[in-house]
Amino acid sequence: MISVGIDVSKGKSTVAIMKPGGEVLVAPFDVTHTQESLSSLVDRLEEFNEDVRVVLEATGNYHLPITVFLAENRVFVSVVNALRMNKFCSQDLRRAKTDKKDALKIAAYGITYWGELTAYSVADETYSQLRILSRQYHQMVSILVKSKVNLSNLLDQVMPGIKTLLVDSKGNYKLSKFVERYYHFDNILDMGERRFTSDYCKWAKKQGYLMNERKAKAIFASAQEAIPVISNTSATKLVVLETVRVLLETEKSRKAILTQMTEVVKTLPEYSVVLEMGGVGEVLAPRLIAEIGDIRRFNNHNSLIAYAGIDVPPYQSGKFTATERHISKRGNKYLRKVGYETMESLIMHQRLLEDDPVLQFIQRKRGEGKAYKKAMIAGFNKFLRIYYARVSEVYANTATQ
Repeated sequence: MISVGIDVSKGKSTVAIMKPGGEVLVAPFDVTHTQESLSSLVDRLEEFNEDVRVVLEATGNYHLPITVFLAENRVFVSVVNALRMNKFCSQDLRRAKTDKKDALKIAAYGITYWGELTAYSVADETYSQLRILSRQYHQMVSILVKSKVNLSNLLDQVMPGIKTLLVDSKGNYKLSKFVERYYHFDNILDMGERRFTSDYCKWAKKQGYLMNERKAKAIFASAQEAIPVISNTSATKLVVLETVRVLLETEKSRKAILTQMTEVVKTLPEYSVVLEMGGVGEVLAPRLIAEIGDIRRFNNHNSLIAYAGIDVPPYQSGKFTATERHISKRGNKYLRKVGYETMESLIMHQRLLEDDPVLQFIQRKRGEGKAYKKAMIAGFNKFLRIYYARVSEVYANTATQ
């Protein structure tokens, strides 16, 4: 048996080839992430008439080119969790670190845990697309939140009090569009109450909002009483309008990504089943499936729970056994976020979902005195167990047809 350790870097990797007992067959060497270089590596590995297994550490996206290429060329590749590999490699007392030494340590890991290595499989194209879209969706949401905070801070300086009269609600950016048109209280005052009221009603009608003269008069009265701390200059106009533009464009991008996710996820057999689960709607279903991925890659529901990072590892020493333990949080943080949103959606619609087992479980935990967040995490734990069972059944039925 031959273990090939690969220390992955951006654009290149260092390869070490080792046999049991620490025998190094080939001195560590570098390969670039190109078809020519990786094809040469495959040919070199095929020259060994023994069982060859390639081991490398999960390093974000850097390891994907070499992993996918080797897997597609029928080379056994195992991607090891970065934390586990780090703990194995940190046993060296001298803590010397070079790419060549790291490659040798990774090869030694392959020898040590030979029987535990699992082969990497190229993910289904549909799930890969969903994962990329999901990551971009989270990026858009992050930018959207920052843009809203930035706009809120600016409005406190150019239109103090306007946020109590107009608000941006989910899917409705009335305040932002209003600011895009007027951007400073001085502009409203310069128009006069009568002209502003007329202009506001025309704008509201065009945007599809209610033509409310009382609202316009209330805004004008607020403009008269307010004390803007930033004067109405060309610089102020630029900053406010650009902030609004970024916010609205980001929201447009978020919706476009979610629409694409929905179109992709509808091609999967589990979509209709997930959509029927309590708390899951047309927004959360694509995000859940995108973060969980292909359910067939998990051995059981405990593997899925551990992947989400909401498992509670036991702790026992001697006669002591810990009873109050925190979740590991070593898993997919995006899945935990979507899961918590799902539980909040379940609570929000509890009147319509009284018979839902997850909702009943959360309510029982709350009745036992559990804190709100702990009850929600416990509910998500149960939700994933049900998810695993139902989606696994879908694929089992598909396989028998």
